[in-house]
Parts: sequence; C-alpha cells; structure tokens
Amino acid sequence: MKISILGLGYVGAVCAACLSSRGHHIIGVDVSEAKIDIINQGRSPIVEPGLEELIREGVRDHLITATTDVQQAVLDSDLSMICVGTPSKANGDLDLTYVRTVCQQIGQALRSKDSRHTVVVRSTVLPGTLRQVVIPELEQASGKRAGSDFGVAMNPEFLRESSAIADYEQPPMTVIGELDEASGEPLVQIYQELDAPLIRRPIEIAEMIKYTCNVWHATKVAFANEIGNISKAVGIDGRDVMDVVCKDTALNISRYYMRPGFAFGGSCLPKDVRALTYRARQLDLSQPLLNALMPSNALQVQYALDRILGYGKRRIALLGLSFKSGTDDLRESPLVELAERLIGKGYELKIYDANVHYARIHGSNRDYIESRIPHLSSLLVDDMQAVIDHGEIIVLGNSEPAFQALVEHPPEGKRVFDLVGFMPSASSDSLEGVCW
Repeated sequence: MKISILGLGYVGAVCAACLSSRGHHIIGVDVSEAKIDIINQGRSPIVEPGLEELIREGVRDHLITATTDVQQAVLDSDLSMICVGTPSKANGDLDLTYVRTVCQQIGQALRSKDSRHTVVVRSTVLPGTLRQVVIPELEQASGKRAGSDFGVAMNPEFLRESSAIADYEQPPMTVIGELDEASGEPLVQIYQELDAPLIRRPIEIAEMIKYTCNVWHATKVAFANEIGNISKAVGIDGRDVMDVVCKDTALNISRYYMRPGFAFGGSCLPKDVRALTYRARQLDLSQPLLNALMPSNALQVQYALDRILGYGKRRIALLGLSFKSGTDDLRESPLVELAERLIGKGYELKIYDANVHYARIHGSNRDYIESRIPHLSSLLVDDMQAVIDHGEIIVLGNSEPAFQALVEHPPEGKRVFDLVGFMPSASSDSLEGVCW
C-alpha cells in the first residue's frame, strides 16, 4: 500500500520504518528540511534501537522517501497517517495547532484527488477531536464529505521509547477506531499480518483507549510507589510486596475489577482502605492516591443519586440492597447509602433483595440496618413484581440474575437505571447506565 506519514518525529519515524519493512511504500512528510535530508540519506532522525537499520533498508529498497510537500504526498498515496505532535498547553489541554494545520493541508490535496483516500490519526488526541476538529477541517478544506468521499479512522499507537520496534511488531492489541467500515478496512489490510487481537470500534472509543491506557499505567506507578513508601516505613521491602501482588492473575492483574459501574462496598475494601491510609498518616507519609480512594467512591454514589433525582419522579424501586449478589451482607453497601439518601429526600422507596429478609437477619447485619436505616423493615418487600409495579424509576443495584430481564424488556412507561452493567449497549430512552 502507498502510505503518506505526516510528521516524522518519534511515532512517525517508527511507523515509516516498520511499515516499509513489510513492503509498504512510504512517503514521509515533515516541515523540517534537516529531518527530510537525514531520512533520505538512510539515517534515523531519532535515537531508537534498530530504527536506523530499518530506515536504511527502506531507502535502499526505494520503499521510503521523505518530502516537505504535503500536496504531492497525499496525491501519491492511498492512505495518510497523521503523526504530528499534540503538546500540552499551560492549562493542561492539548495544543491541536499542528493537527489543524495538517488536516487543512490534507483537505486541500483531497480537493483535487478523484480516488478515495483514507485519513488516519495516530497522534494522541482527546475523545471528540476527530468529530469536532479533524473531520470539520478536512471537509472544509476539501469540499468533500467524510465517510462518503474519503475515509477517517483513529489508530492509537502504543510504542515505548527504546523498545518501539518490538512494540510495533508484537503489540498487545491493534485498535482501529473507524468512522465507518470502509474507513477501517485499509488499516485491517495493513495490520492483518501482526499476531495480535485486531479491535474495531467507533472513533471515540479509540481516542479514549490511548488515554485510558496511559493514565492506568501512571496510576499503577503511583500506587506501587505509595505502597512501597508505606512498606519501607514499617520495615518491609515494597518490591517483595508488589511481586507477590502481581502473581495473582485472577483478581489483582485481571479484568475482574476493571469494569465501570457503581461504588465498591462490603466488609473489607472500605475498612482496609481506611486502615492503611490511617497508618500512613501515623507514619507522616503523604499518600494522595490512596487518600483519594474513599472520596472517589463516595462521588460515585452521588453521581447515581444525581441521575435518579434528575428524572423528576418520586416512586423508586431499588432491586438489590447487599453490596453484591449472592450475599446478605449489608455492611458498607453503597446501595444502603443510596437508599438512605433517597429516604432522606422524601422519595417513596421500596426495596427487593431475595437474600435480605429483615426478620431473619441477626448480629452485625441487623445492627448495621438499625443504625443506618431504621425504617428498612417497612421498605423491604418480598414480592419483586410488587416493587417493580411501585417504581416509576427501577434501579438495578446488584447482579442478581433475575434482574437481567428488566434490561432485555424494560417495563412500559418506566425508566430503568442500571448500576451493574446488564445493559449490552449505551443508554437509550428507557435504559440508562451509571457509566455507559
């Protein structure tokens, strides 16, 4: 395939070299004459192990050329990859000056091009950038329509400095965010030889994935450092602690807790977060990440409450009260907190939970009910259908299988609010999810 790569910095140079090594014809474009000369001489403009060898081979085999002429590069290629920088502004936002400029230049070239062309963004951009910036700039400059006259896709890169070529050749996944199927198809052809899952999603998801991955990596580093600081203060090697933590691939290093939804609760997580952060304070350690966990969790309850209040309905059916299905444990259940707040605001609340029967609850669970929601016995109803009939808003609180049917067939005239993740897709007129 003939591919023009606009921006020959770190990402652009690596992509040019790796794509040429697989037989693609690459036209590299950059505003720097010096950089163009370096590449055309078969040398690398950046320090990266193995990169200069690939560029040298690409130039030797007439698979890589470099130019400052955007117009000709677009006309002579089938697909353009935007790899320009998106530096930070002083306020933390992205500076999209280079993205806007290159989109205008590509659009002007497309104005005089008859064959279909695909524009792919590899630069890291925030969700909404393609629809709000890239596509409008391309359409205005070209006089053509995205999706019908030219393709648009998002293809985030996951390259690490010093191991970029290996990361390109052996990626954990390849993500294609496509405006439509035709827009993504050229990228499928490019990447089909790579031994990695090929994931096709709407462009906004692909935009968000890169940020999610990087912020998650940053979070892991900060988390490990804070655990290490506490460990050292009590005479433990934090590296040993985290080494053992990482051996658990069922929960610790897995997708189990990585699902957006409602707040965490139960007898362990809240208590242990509070205990460890208290100990850190005793040790005079500042642990901003760990200290933010409980406030963040409380905000998720508030977000759910705000959505329910925003519906403007007074009768609420709460399905599920224990912090998870299959248990009657109400200790620090976020659903108890949600119920308490609804009661406090005067809402007409009825609750169904097959595992919670006030008459047979005893011990700490009974004490917890009587101290947190003393009127709970009058709110609990054993008949699930009666609770559903009562509610104008039906809140699905935990993953009891019986609640699934309410997502598949929402009761007519009622709003279902899903805190669990039963919904197979995003929110609609009758269904809404807390994070989707």
